[in-house]
Amino acid sequence: MTENYPLEISVEEAKHLLDTNPGQTQLIDVREPDELEVCRITGAEPIPMRQIPEHAGTLPKEKHLLIHCHHGGRSLRVTQFLRANGFTAVSNVAGGIDAWAQAFDPAMRRY
Repeated sequence: MTENYPLEISVEEAKHLLDTNPGQTQLIDVREPDELEVCRITGAEPIPMRQIPEHAGTLPKEKHLLIHCHHGGRSLRVTQFLRANGFTAVSNVAGGIDAWAQAFDPAMRRY
């Protein structure tokens, strides 16, 4: 049930989940290809927001999906879409890659 998975988590919580539960957690980057050229988080699966509906059938429902974008707006909409379409284990990464860079990788290019 979705109450076991918060709608939003911090980048610190996301990193902890990815580090401690790598086989049970998947990071999905919903930014556009040109944004991915600027910076990206190693291991994140790139699926642009507009392609989420066509990829929804291939996303693993047994994993905790962590959705992120630039600042968290698009990824929140994707999280809500997935929840409305039967995904219970999905959370938005609040602050997106910008917050991730500030917290963990200050050398990462930002835009």
